[in-house]
Amino acid sequence: MPTTQPMLSLLLTDLYQLTMAQAYWKSGRGEKEAVFQMFFRRHPFDGGFTVACGLQTLMDVLTQARFDDSDVDYLATLTGQDGQALFDADFLATLRDFRLTCDIDAIPEGTIVFPFEPLVRVTGPLVQAQLLETIILNIINFQTLIATKAARICIAAQGEPVIEFGLRRAQGPDGGLSASRAAYVGGCVATSNVLAGKVYGIPVRGTHAHSWVMSFDDEREAFRTYAETLPNNCVFLVDTYDTLEGVRRAIEVGHWLREQGHEMVGIRLDSGDLAYLSIEARKLLDAAGFPDAMIVASNDLDETIINSLKQQGACINVWGVGTKLVTGYDQPTLGGVYKLTALRDRGADDWRYCIKLSEQAVKISTPGIHQVRRYSVDGELVADAIYDVRSNLGSGCVVIDPLDPTRRKRIPPEATYEDLLVPVFRQGVRVYEPPPLDASRHRAQSSLARLSPGLKRFVNPHIYPVGLEQSLYDLKMQLVLQARGSNGQTTRP
Repeated sequence: MPTTQPMLSLLLTDLYQLTMAQAYWKSGRGEKEAVFQMFFRRHPFDGGFTVACGLQTLMDVLTQARFDDSDVDYLATLTGQDGQALFDADFLATLRDFRLTCDIDAIPEGTIVFPFEPLVRVTGPLVQAQLLETIILNIINFQTLIATKAARICIAAQGEPVIEFGLRRAQGPDGGLSASRAAYVGGCVATSNVLAGKVYGIPVRGTHAHSWVMSFDDEREAFRTYAETLPNNCVFLVDTYDTLEGVRRAIEVGHWLREQGHEMVGIRLDSGDLAYLSIEARKLLDAAGFPDAMIVASNDLDETIINSLKQQGACINVWGVGTKLVTGYDQPTLGGVYKLTALRDRGADDWRYCIKLSEQAVKISTPGIHQVRRYSVDGELVADAIYDVRSNLGSGCVVIDPLDPTRRKRIPPEATYEDLLVPVFRQGVRVYEPPPLDASRHRAQSSLARLSPGLKRFVNPHIYPVGLEQSLYDLKMQLVLQARGSNGQTTRP
């Protein structure tokens, strides 16, 4: 049975989160109620979609999150530039008693998401909401990146199984474990990572390495011994010396296996011209009476290489993808951010909406308390509206591109819709039971199936309509102009 995420200390954070938390506490601002929202500004890999991932990991971490005695004792040893204690003893005492009391809303794993849509929204005491920033970004950024990469690779494989092979090249043990989980949500059918199999219930698969063959004097003997010891798991790695000769020797052992009542599963190619070698290997296997034997390919694959191999007519049935999947090879981070968007005194009715300005339009934040409404007509997705939860959003609306106000889309009144963010924690208590990982994987596949082919292509993908609902856009422009004219002083909307 799958187990839960190992407990992590809230010291897995940046120092400035703790120094700000102390400053909030000392200045009497710590109990103000704040809204922070996590979002990203552009799709990874220059793609047309992103797959949300990491929510269950985040929930497991936050459910157990504490500052234990050793954490507090360590913080007490930190000093400022004058050599004096950085943190007050009374503030450290509040950390020792930390218990989450925030409300958290989030988009379920496996959902297709787009730039500027909040993946996570945190509402609660300013000190607590600030302290959650790093852990939210650390978990959601990475797993969303890898789930998206996996989805792209699976699209290139055109329905053929993709196995995640990346543990040895992953960014450390936790990076390997998180990548295996996210790759499965994104569409991989299995992993080589045995711990991920135990922790998350992901199917595990594996063959053997070149070292197995090299440890024998003869390649045929290596295959025969492997077949004798593991007759129900025989995928032979055939490229240690001469690939096509290796295929012939695998076939010889395959016949012996059949005589013993077992069947050769297939062969694996890990180097050379994979298109040519797979085509020739398929001819040899078919002629020898092994039409069902799989040809597994590895060797630094990604969606671009798989797509090219497909175009060349490669006879590959299973794709083992490692380094370029688990590291997000061509884009190392999603680039998600966590921004304060609303603030009020504890117990007050009115919010003061907050905005961050920049000379770059893409970095001007959007004020408010956001929800994402996804519209469809006759089952086809037509647009997403980012709106403020306090607005009275009707069945139809106008959405405006936050970076180009001339790009607008009117949603017809007859469109059906769903709101994407769901309650996850209320007053620090879990109120959402994450679905099994298989269900999140199915959600991703179902969501991808609803996207137009233009959104899923790798070169110049179509841009899905996502924008601010008209009244939220107008509010943002009002606060931008107000802040520019008053040195950042804003008022209630």
